[in-house]
Amino acid sequence: MARKLALYVDTVSPFAYEAYYILRCDPIFKDVDITYIPIFLGGVMKACGNTPPIKIKNKDVWINKTRLRWSKLFAIPMLEKTPPDFPPLTLLAMRALCALTVLKPGNEGQEALVKCLDKLYPAYWVEGRKTYEKDVLAEVLSGILGKEGANKVMEAAGKEGKERLGENTDQALADGAFGLPWFVVENEKGVKDTFWGVDHLGLLLSHLGIDKPVGRGWEALL
Repeated sequence: MARKLALYVDTVSPFAYEAYYILRCDPIFKDVDITYIPIFLGGVMKACGNTPPIKIKNKDVWINKTRLRWSKLFAIPMLEKTPPDFPPLTLLAMRALCALTVLKPGNEGQEALVKCLDKLYPAYWVEGRKTYEKDVLAEVLSGILGKEGANKVMEAAGKEGKERLGENTDQALADGAFGLPWFVVENEKGVKDTFWGVDHLGLLLSHLGIDKPVGRGWEALL
């Protein structure tokens, strides 16, 4: 059986961005069948009664240091300073990404989703652009899908995208998610397990039966 991995994502999360970047760029995952699933992190946090780290005294400082530590260890492009509007409401962006997967189902939709995430994540976390705002979001999507394609996605975001986002978020909760990045992993024996956080990627590889590679980031994952 093939090794499979599903990663739930929301562009608001710096750690989901880091996990996404590693999965996309590190050759260790080249033979893993990966699916990316957009959700609304705010909905997951609310359903779990989970307090956003930035609102917890001392943890807000620690969490910012930690995102920068991982970004340096894995050479992930990342703003040094947290965007001044953080955390923004990403409902529109995530609905648009979900709408894209409705308009383009199957592999075609997954490929288009990846192309969009490849641009949206760095647009916010590297360039500091307000990708959660309609005009900026449409501009970024137009650069990938063309103006007509982006318009169709934006139009479908309010209905089809909203419905799919709700379904995806409910599925993430059913899969045990309480934050991001959340991984659902299946090894070659068909055994499934779940993992949370960039700091658990070593355990994730162990479950997949993949030897941890050499590198500063991987060496930090004891």
